[in-house]
Amino acid sequence: MIRIGVLGDIGSGKSYVAKNFGYPTFNADAEVSKLYKKERKIFNKLKKILPKHIYSFPINKNEICDAILAKSSNLKKIIIIVHQEIRKKMNIFLKKNMNQKIVILDIPLLLENKINNKDDILIFVQSKKIDIFKKLKKRKNFNLKLYKKFKDVQFSLDYKKKKSQFVIKNDFTKKSVNKNIKKILKDIL
Repeated sequence: MIRIGVLGDIGSGKSYVAKNFGYPTFNADAEVSKLYKKERKIFNKLKKILPKHIYSFPINKNEICDAILAKSSNLKKIIIIVHQEIRKKMNIFLKKNMNQKIVILDIPLLLENKINNKDDILIFVQSKKIDIFKKLKKRKNFNLKLYKKFKDVQFSLDYKKKKSQFVIKNDFTKKSVNKNIKKILKDIL
């Protein structure tokens, strides 16, 4: 099985690119949302370490945001708890898809949390900052302070790009993304 990890900036279109490969995709952001909605165990762990901020189940994302904005170290605490569970979910996904030719890993902190394997093929999604910010500002509840806190826990874009075997320049058009994906698949298959 070939594992492809998709890297890039917040809002660069990683999930869009990952989905367009047409292979089974593990989307960590979607899994985190499920954890917040369905996993009481995660709620209990977060409530224990952040009692002033986390108090309702299913977990309200505003409570998570308030905790992160209140203190930078809270984000690291949340990441430790959530990514332990995400790693388990990813392993279940990989076992379920072990007979697939390719799987796509859409995990924002793939390198930072050492979730990648040395044999993974890494693809960097590169987008213009101005395009990213136009897209992010359209998101409901976009918060620049929160964005900066998330950026602080990520490796630099230059580092991620250097670690990647391929770069997709995302101009946010389906045609260009699919053209890049076809070229990459041709090279690796």
